[in-house]
Amino acid sequence: MLLEETEASTRPVSVDEPHFPVFDEFRDASYSLRYELLCLKLVREGLYDSAAFIVSNRSAEPGAYREPNQELAFRAFAASLVGCVSAALAAEQ
Repeated sequence: MLLEETEASTRPVSVDEPHFPVFDEFRDASYSLRYELLCLKLVREGLYDSAAFIVSNRSAEPGAYREPNQELAFRAFAASLVGCVSAALAAEQ
């Protein structure tokens, strides 16, 4: 997941709970932190094999990005993806 890093995406936002309660870790969290937590939950709960979360600022040089959490680093995601593809190709033979 790629998120534009702006003042709006990094400041805490409020929650509205008209239909169901919000997880405590999402209270007073920024959109950036919420996306990071979502990716971590998807991987740690075994729903995804791997995930990457990177943020980039529009004013940064082209291709520049930041990885807020090393557990969600792009390099680890790419390595996992290559491993899954390799295993699938090997299973076909």
